[in-house]
Amino acid sequence: MAVTEIGLGTWNVGPVWDDVSDETVLETLETALDAGVNTIDTAEVYGDGRAERLIGDLLDDRPDDAERIYVPTKAAPDEDGHHSEAGLRESVSGSLDRLGTDSLDLVQLHCPVTDAFYEPETFRVLEDLEDEGLIDHAGVSVEKVEEATKAMEYDVVESVQIIFNPLRQRPAERFFERAAAEDVGIIVRVPLASGLLADAFDGIEDFGEDDHRRWAAEEGVEAGVGRKGGETFAGVPFEDGLAAVDDMRRLVPEDATMAQFTLRWVLDHDAVSTVIPGSTSPTHVRENATAADLDPLSHETHGAVQDIYEEHVADSVHHRW
Repeated sequence: MAVTEIGLGTWNVGPVWDDVSDETVLETLETALDAGVNTIDTAEVYGDGRAERLIGDLLDDRPDDAERIYVPTKAAPDEDGHHSEAGLRESVSGSLDRLGTDSLDLVQLHCPVTDAFYEPETFRVLEDLEDEGLIDHAGVSVEKVEEATKAMEYDVVESVQIIFNPLRQRPAERFFERAAAEDVGIIVRVPLASGLLADAFDGIEDFGEDDHRRWAAEEGVEAGVGRKGGETFAGVPFEDGLAAVDDMRRLVPEDATMAQFTLRWVLDHDAVSTVIPGSTSPTHVRENATAADLDPLSHETHGAVQDIYEEHVADSVHHRW
């Protein structure tokens, strides 16, 4: 899959962010396609299927684009956090229907519990789905580096989706090198740490009452979404994250935004196949798409980012995921 370095994530179509109209979502998707983005990541649980339906509607209205666009999706685990064959087949069937296609580009296991990565029967089901022509490729979305390295032991796994950004650096330690050696694609999610690394807010008062970011900011990391709160702010304690961003501003080139700087930093890691910032702002989508055109950051800049990470957040996040 010849994916663009910058893709688009659609998690924020769901109700855990702010209410977003169908018209806004479609405008965002169209903006991404017009900006040259060819990878739109989604999942059956995003808006309870709404994201997939809207993507399917858009591609149905733009048949010329449908051939060049990749739509990785994700199959939700069962209630026990594992993936049964029945559950996987139901997920794939639903995604096929909502996206309006005969075969899914890429199906990823959607952050099941760690034990699920030690159940080879689950990965045999993915092989069967490929053999039956229902999916073209299979991968995993993970919370932990250990889950990623285990998943790569299964031949059917061709990609791993993982959180990675200047405030969440552990994946680069050993996992990236191994993934590159084994020709496994890496999809980076939560690159902007829920807006922290877009320099999008100054404090708790900027979040609505029902915003998951407010929960994590007020009550601590584990009040956020994801396993142990690891998705909100990429699992970084809010005040520590603000301090790190404040320290990082001096490194951002004059011709770039903090978000563009962050995405360029991610792409400077050669093992990364694509990074999927989520946004429902057409302006931000256009800005994000141009980050791949920026010059790579210097070794000195990367060293300074590493120093900021170690000073402000490494003790809180590095060992956890």
